Amino acid sequence: MSSNNKPLVAIVGKPNVGKSTFFNKVCGSRISIVSDMPGVTRDRIYADAEWLGKPFTLVDTGGIQTKSDDVMFRHIREQAQIALDLADVILFFTDYKSGLTSEDYDVGQLLRKTNKPVILVVNKVDHFMEADLSDFYMLGYGEVYPIAAEQKQGIGDLLDEVVSYFTDGEYEQDDGSIKIAVVGKPNAGKSSLVNKILGYNRTIVSDVAGTTRDAIDTPFEYNGQKYTIIDTAGMRRKRAIADDTVEEYSVMRSLNAVRRADVCLLVMDAGEGLSEQDVKIAGFIDEQGKPSVVVVNKWDLIEKDTHTVEKFKKDLACDLAFMDYFRFVTVSALTGQRVNKLMDEVNYVYAKSTFRATTGMLNDVVADAIAAVEPPASSGRRAKIKYVTQASTQPPTFIFFTNEAKLVHFSYRRYLENYIRRAFSLDGTPIRLVFRDGSEEE
Repeated sequence: MSSNNKPLVAIVGKPNVGKSTFFNKVCGSRISIVSDMPGVTRDRIYADAEWLGKPFTLVDTGGIQTKSDDVMFRHIREQAQIALDLADVILFFTDYKSGLTSEDYDVGQLLRKTNKPVILVVNKVDHFMEADLSDFYMLGYGEVYPIAAEQKQGIGDLLDEVVSYFTDGEYEQDDGSIKIAVVGKPNAGKSSLVNKILGYNRTIVSDVAGTTRDAIDTPFEYNGQKYTIIDTAGMRRKRAIADDTVEEYSVMRSLNAVRRADVCLLVMDAGEGLSEQDVKIAGFIDEQGKPSVVVVNKWDLIEKDTHTVEKFKKDLACDLAFMDYFRFVTVSALTGQRVNKLMDEVNYVYAKSTFRATTGMLNDVVADAIAAVEPPASSGRRAKIKYVTQASTQPPTFIFFTNEAKLVHFSYRRYLENYIRRAFSLDGTPIRLVFRDGSEEE
């Protein structure tokens, strides 16, 4: 059974048979990068779907070319093999338009060794009544399911067959895992770091900048706590990306991954320092209200003395002045140095972002802040803070009811934010202060 207890359904086949199109139609969003370039779905992409009230996880694999020696295709083949090992049901995709090919036979042979239920799907069938599917029966997989994924035809019958293989009690609703987005510019070592945390070769890692093209979700457990790690394509600067290219999707996906995440790991290369692009990503994480940890990777390559860490901290504090609450950890994804410390940091900043103060305690802290430094007067009028309440968490958001919100100067708002942050030790997470007129909650 797959690790999040929902049945896992793998979509497998040679390149360009419409696997990603089917995947996106079933999961309802553009999750797999779809284009006519062979090899464009390079990693396993997971997404949750549901049919007849039965939830399951669908995995899109890169197209398998069993005879190809191309390095990228070899990587894809290895990834597809892992997906097959984990799958509960396999959808074997073929293409009606190109007909049966020797590659289909090769993939068929590979799938026969899995001893898993395999459903043979013939995609790109335009006219169901006239279609001659007799050739496809020669693959020896029994019943053939014709579909037209692009037009969403035949998908219902196919999904009926898929869920018929699930046994009751094989799935459960959302597992409440902590979602971690791993972001940063290309080649900072994000995939290597994810693999180190997960303990196996999860995303295609190579030295070519930009080889992780999609955001990929992988559930795992650590010390009894469930997590889902979202490894994202390296975000490159916007202007380096041609519109509607494969890379463009990946940046949108990475920004989306930040929005979906509970905690963000901003991975940077210790040898290169924090780039302008990294600072922009940090700004986006802060805007989205997500707790984060700056991960200084490739630390093993840095020549160190007693002041190295302090100097790094100073440089980070200068670059990230707008998020002075940041926490950082130095690691080496290659050697595994301090990677376990990283999970402690994830738990720490997550706990801070879900912190809730009692109204009584919060008002005591704010009263102390006002006693220490009164709100400055403006044109002879002074802001009065009547009371404070915490409206929400993730990030912690505090609402201040005042006599007139616009009298509370920006610098005083900043003072109150820092005071609350210190009083409750809220480092690692953004916090929000909202100022309202009057004393009624709206």
